[in-house]
Amino acid sequence: MTEKESWENIKDAFGQIVDQRIERKGISDLLFWLENETDFFTAPASTRFHGAYAGGLAMHSIHVCQRLIQLCRTYNIGNKVSIAIVSLFHDVCKANFYGVEMRNRKNEETGRWEKVPFYTIQDQFPAGHGEKSVMLIQRFMPLTNEEIMAINWHMGFSDARAQGYAGMNAVSAAFEKYPLALLLHFADMQATYWDEKTQEEE
Repeated sequence: MTEKESWENIKDAFGQIVDQRIERKGISDLLFWLENETDFFTAPASTRFHGAYAGGLAMHSIHVCQRLIQLCRTYNIGNKVSIAIVSLFHDVCKANFYGVEMRNRKNEETGRWEKVPFYTIQDQFPAGHGEKSVMLIQRFMPLTNEEIMAINWHMGFSDARAQGYAGMNAVSAAFEKYPLALLLHFADMQATYWDEKTQEEE
């Protein structure tokens, strides 16, 4: 399978979930933007850690969706539309976020130095993380308060905004009032550390 075929398979799997679970005004516009004006379906999920390969971002989103569906069934929380929206699009902030540069690396077999590609951060819209995803999604499709809270705080207490007292209180309040937000955070961690674990850290 070629790299392009792999991207297409991931995009098809992503699209199938959208078709099966999401009916909301604006979803077609959001998908059109992601497919035609961003690198969402070919971007990595990180530079060196989970999903650090072309198509990793979309694949990570699928993994999070699968995990969230399981969690929501267990705890009888959420509806299928919101579950799909918050999981598939929580990391839209990473579209048009990474770039590729070249660096030298020694080939252990030949002993020669070779130029190899590596991912770098080249954020074209530096507006944060979870809050940035909310901004981008709502350019095309409205979100409920529950969905906004889930996407906005999906990083949980590791979000830089949560390092102060006010931020910690905000995360706690969001998780208490909107259980879907807490479960999305859990699903994101499960996908990252169980489904996509690698040897290197980001």
